[in-house]
Amino acid sequence: MYLSRVRVATEGLDRNALLALMAGDAYGNHQLLWQMFTDQEERNFLFRQEIEQEQLSPDSDPRGLPLFYVLSEEPPTSVPGLLQAETKTFMPKLQQGDRLAYRLRANPTIARKQLGRERSVRHDVLMDAKKQCKQAGVTSAADVQAQMNKAASTWLMQRAENAGFELAAEPQISGYRQHAIRRKGQDIRFSSTDYEGVLTVSAPEQFAKILYRGLGRSRAFGCGLMLIRRT
Repeated sequence: MYLSRVRVATEGLDRNALLALMAGDAYGNHQLLWQMFTDQEERNFLFRQEIEQEQLSPDSDPRGLPLFYVLSEEPPTSVPGLLQAETKTFMPKLQQGDRLAYRLRANPTIARKQLGRERSVRHDVLMDAKKQCKQAGVTSAADVQAQMNKAASTWLMQRAENAGFELAAEPQISGYRQHAIRRKGQDIRFSSTDYEGVLTVSAPEQFAKILYRGLGRSRAFGCGLMLIRRT
């Protein structure tokens, strides 16, 4: 696997593409990054969008432009005048008991039975928690937010065991955002939430699969990539 940091040269974008980039258009960014993998018919990469001024070293000249982290099976090819990739191999040597700091942007969902439907319907975990608060008569904004954050944390903690890691403490929750994408005449809606904390590897092989494949849904739209570093 390969992990790349990709910078964008905005002179290579038209006005609409630039506006979509600055707005964090998940589908547009996916299509933009796909230009680095011209020999692939299907997406086999994960990505996460950041803001460049938050990621570069203090002595760098921040531009405040989107910066992408891309995890792929094949190394990306930079697109002159548009996308510049700095790439390194990503094959972490994991052992049971390793402690790692992590950052994850995920699309947490929950399946609920719905009257009149044979199949369960998936809902945004945070909005579902907000609805539960309303039904329970919880009106304090702080209490509602606490319940939403708790639901988001629970979503990740419930998946930890099958994903090969353990969480000693609840993750920090931030960056909640709702996305709406128009694709092939249909509206696609999903949410994303940022998680941050420290984990312990419990099953190295399972955890490696999660790192390479991503965690949760909407992986084609900038979710699922877990960034790690040793503590």
